[in-house]
Amino acid sequence: PPGAEGKMAAPMSEGSPALEPGAAPYGNFPNYSRFHPPEGRVSLLPGGLLQSLFPAAARPLLGLDVGCNSGELSVALYRHLLGLQESKGCLDQPAAGKDLNLLCCDIDPVLIERAQQCSPFPASMSFANLDIMDSSAREPILRSYLGRFGRSTFDIGFCMSVTMWIHLNHGDSGLMEFLSFLSSLCKYLLIEPQPWKCYRAAARRLRKLGRNDFDHFRSLAINGDMAERITQILTKDCAMELVCCFGSTSWDRSLLLFKSNGSNHEGRESSEQEQ
Repeated sequence: PPGAEGKMAAPMSEGSPALEPGAAPYGNFPNYSRFHPPEGRVSLLPGGLLQSLFPAAARPLLGLDVGCNSGELSVALYRHLLGLQESKGCLDQPAAGKDLNLLCCDIDPVLIERAQQCSPFPASMSFANLDIMDSSAREPILRSYLGRFGRSTFDIGFCMSVTMWIHLNHGDSGLMEFLSFLSSLCKYLLIEPQPWKCYRAAARRLRKLGRNDFDHFRSLAINGDMAERITQILTKDCAMELVCCFGSTSWDRSLLLFKSNGSNHEGRESSEQEQ
């Protein structure tokens, strides 16, 4: 999956001999987009989504993409959400930046460097090397980014095939904390959970390479239908509501859109608009 967060991940480099999928225990696969192309997700999302979700919101909207890998999916999402044609490239950048600014983060510094080098929208897409589960690291980076716009929350967050890696490396409590944190930080959250069969496959790949099993795999009480379990956590524990399921990718992962129904976002927005 497009990169994911975990403690002390070993960065993957282009020249690394460990290009086996199992050699990326934090999801930081060096060539992820080759086997799960971005179009497989963005084609499920309707055109004009941002306009329908934020008809009267001040621009630019702010987005957070957690676990962006080397940025291919982030760029594809950005283009799709703004209705940009790929062939136009940087010519659209000034206008695009007025509508959406996107902060993309990943635990792997090599992947982030590649994303920065290849981004066609450097003025409105920022890439940061960040372990999202490290609160001491994330707070200054996120606060600094939001502060540039006089904001304290993001309009929309993206979490595309990241939850499994958080879950495997940080356990049930880590997954709960991660989802709680994202829900407190984003008014909308587009999430693509990996199904349970992917957990088993990831553990099998690791064992096949002679590595230690994931610390938490055999003790996870949150298991089974992961899309349903994550929906339950977000709606029952995180003050969010499920807005829509946009269907499933060809590799059997649902795209779920949630909205915060907590007063905390509305209160922050109104105070920010008054300033």
